[in-house]
Amino acid sequence: MGTALYNEHFGFRERPFSLSPDPEFLFWSKVHTRALSVLEYGLMTRAPLTVVTGEVGTGKTTLIQELLRTIDDDQIVGLISNARGDRGDLLRWVLGAFDVAAPASADYVTLFQRFQDFVLAEYAAGGHVVLIVDEAQNLGVETLDELRMLTNINSGKDELLQIVLVGQPELRDLIRRPELRQVAQRVTSTYHLEPMDLGSTLNYVHHRLKHAGGTGKEFTHAAICHIHEEAEGIPRMINKLCDLALVYASSAGETTVEIGIIKELIRDGLILKPYREPHVLTNPIDGSGEAAE
Repeated sequence: MGTALYNEHFGFRERPFSLSPDPEFLFWSKVHTRALSVLEYGLMTRAPLTVVTGEVGTGKTTLIQELLRTIDDDQIVGLISNARGDRGDLLRWVLGAFDVAAPASADYVTLFQRFQDFVLAEYAAGGHVVLIVDEAQNLGVETLDELRMLTNINSGKDELLQIVLVGQPELRDLIRRPELRQVAQRVTSTYHLEPMDLGSTLNYVHHRLKHAGGTGKEFTHAAICHIHEEAEGIPRMINKLCDLALVYASSAGETTVEIGIIKELIRDGLILKPYREPHVLTNPIDGSGEAAE
């Protein structure tokens, strides 16, 4: 029995645990609220660089989408995902994010001048340019430093370009490297999106069930606790487990997901956990680029 039929079985209007990022389903846990506040603070204060990190599946992309929904009309936003390459490639990514045309034969100086002209023209028209780079941990040291150089475009008193870096935890360690100390010095605000605790997971599951038209009681407390343990508090993994659990329950004619169903789908090998090397975050980045004590 597929997901469409479990919707009918449980009376849902739509899948409560779709894996696609959907701001309509965004659950405002404490960590997600703080992360969005940091992003909004960075934009409000015209911070040159804002950094938000988190493990895969913690909701970073959904936060970006929510930020884009609420951004001011005078802010011209460009979004880059999974950019790679040298500094010339970076400028083409950046220009493409803002739909600024660039000749294929243009050299680095020409590309930089074209972007600078774009930023200055938007500023003269009362606009403010914001570049959001998702999966920024994929950028190398030279590319990150090149992004920092872009923030030097200014009018003498105003920051005309803001950059928001979003990525996995290793992005923070990358920025702390000695050769990127000037990048760290430009970081005005930074936040690490931690996995949810058990209380947040319970509220998260209830929230999504109700938002989809359910009662919020389709899962027992014990089942959600086991889901939280298996998912390690990662929203994307919680969604996978809950979605499959609803398929199992509906195929068995059950109206409630018990802990036994969760254990059964785990035994059946339907969930492949990604391997993650142990990662210990060092102290937060402060305004001077040094690790705060």
